[in-house]
Amino acid sequence: MSEQYPALLVVVPLLSALVICVAGWVNKRLCFPIAVAALGVAAYSCIGLLLRVLDEGVIVYKLGGWDPPMGIAYYVDHLNGLVLSVVSVVALLNLIASKKSIDQEFPDKIGPFYTLYVLMVTGLLGIVVTGDAFNLYVLLEIAALTGYGLLAMGEDRAPLAALNYLYMGTIGACFYLLGVGYLYIVTGSLNMVDIAKILPSLYQSKAVLGAFIILMVGVWLKMAFFPLHAWLPNAYTYAPSAASSLIAPLVTKVMIYVMIRFILTVFTPEFAFNILAVSDSIVWLAVIAIVMGAILALAERNLKKMLTYIVIAEVGYMVGGAWLGNRAGMTGAILHIVNDALMTLCVFLVAGNIVYKLKGYAFDDLKGLYRKMPFTMTAFTVGVLSMIGVPPTCGFFSKWYLILGAIRAEHWFFMGALLFSSLVNAVLFFRIIEIAFFEPFTDHHAHGHDHQPEPIDEAPLSMVVPLWIVAAALVIVGIYTSDIVTKIIQFAIPEGIL
Repeated sequence: MSEQYPALLVVVPLLSALVICVAGWVNKRLCFPIAVAALGVAAYSCIGLLLRVLDEGVIVYKLGGWDPPMGIAYYVDHLNGLVLSVVSVVALLNLIASKKSIDQEFPDKIGPFYTLYVLMVTGLLGIVVTGDAFNLYVLLEIAALTGYGLLAMGEDRAPLAALNYLYMGTIGACFYLLGVGYLYIVTGSLNMVDIAKILPSLYQSKAVLGAFIILMVGVWLKMAFFPLHAWLPNAYTYAPSAASSLIAPLVTKVMIYVMIRFILTVFTPEFAFNILAVSDSIVWLAVIAIVMGAILALAERNLKKMLTYIVIAEVGYMVGGAWLGNRAGMTGAILHIVNDALMTLCVFLVAGNIVYKLKGYAFDDLKGLYRKMPFTMTAFTVGVLSMIGVPPTCGFFSKWYLILGAIRAEHWFFMGALLFSSLVNAVLFFRIIEIAFFEPFTDHHAHGHDHQPEPIDEAPLSMVVPLWIVAAALVIVGIYTSDIVTKIIQFAIPEGIL
């Protein structure tokens, strides 16, 4: 059974999406349990695969028994074993937490929503597990097309925001495909490991340089790396709660993984950091992304829109960390993929709970929330502390590695941007805590009279329990950061990176 984990994590959700589509016509109540079962199998397979990698090392799974480069191979090492586990667990927890929200928002579209949801997770898992550059493009489009559909099912402005995302996402995918096309022309192969063996003798080729630049621009568009971010804020803000709490934690992080995969495995660090000599320029772009994301977040007066700009700043963290060109920076970038997926899931689930109860997410809607929704807001506080970077939450430790990488690279502006972003996060979130905890200021408070507290009106248990699991994970991952780094991440980074 464990031998088939790489196939199961893609095939089971892919086929289940078809079953969910049919079940939507027969009996809508079947859609949710089928989706949970499919993603449960995928999560079990991903975690089992990570444990196998820790025990056995790199696993190569040949689809249909065809040897690469002629056949497609799934290539699983410590890097994507970790990312697969994160993607599958986040998707499963969000699915369970969002059931009530989906029932409320889409009573007539439950089948289509769950079909698109499971198909999107299939695409994301496939992107991470595949070892074939063209197969990655196919899976990228599966994830993207279903993502457009999920986002377009949201509020009044959602279809237009999704259309903008579609245009930008298609341009990004075209750039990626063009870059892969150039690689195929010069190497004659689409298998990532095979390309890596052929490329060293072609490092001086202008076609290889062109392929790298075009491919990176495509990936940056897909991850919303500033200033290629214009599609993201509206798309995530106006999306349905269940869709934004899936897409916001995972899509940008999976594209960061793709960037790191091409740096480490396909083009190799020697080409990316030494021959190209563009690392410093990209880190400067990351500095601008972090600062601008933080400033744009400061200008917002509604919770979801503010969170989208924080996502853009976090993308800058990971891109900058990866391009510092040293082991500490790359460790911080990979660790932040894990941490940011959990942190973003936490705060977007909180936003989903608030929308479910209040039908709004403007700052004015948040007054008195600590009294109305104490369990939701307690989890929000943990997520906030992690995003600011307060130990022992996991957000502190990835920022620590990123700052350590900046010091070793002597890139003081990147370190300054990280600290500036953390301070801005503190201002942003404590402003929300102030509104939710202390407001409304009534005359009763002012004159010291007894004031009847508002009754608790908490989100349903099925929404609160997964949220608390995620909040607990932020602390647990922080406590076990040392084990994650020494047993997984250090093996994901080639020895040549010091």
